[in-house]
Amino acid sequence: MSKDLIILQKTEDMAVYAYQCIEQFPKGYKFTLGERIQIQIEELISIIITCNRRYHKKTTLHELDVRLDTLRIMVRMARTLKILPFNRYEHWAGLNDEIGRLIGGWIRSFEGPPREPVPSTGSPLFTGVAE
Repeated sequence: MSKDLIILQKTEDMAVYAYQCIEQFPKGYKFTLGERIQIQIEELISIIITCNRRYHKKTTLHELDVRLDTLRIMVRMARTLKILPFNRYEHWAGLNDEIGRLIGGWIRSFEGPPREPVPSTGSPLFTGVAE
């Protein structure tokens, strides 16, 4: 079941921390940026569950990666606007980075082994020798 996924547990942990942070946002941001961040987190959780249940996961995994990047930008925006203290931003960003590494590993698991580079034979039009 999806409860066994480490990435889901890490995302739930991040969501709990995020909601605690958003609760401290000033009123003017709590119901704008804070609510949008909450929606992104809920989408992350939904996509993780969806991806775990699909046979073909690659497209959904890339969508998950995009959602996480969007969340990262929104959290950074909260820091830039000085509504999220640096220590909370730092911890939250660390949680997001950990989730990002898990997503990256999940994506790589479907790409197969890395290919060996093809040796370059040089261009037939330019051999590098002056005539």
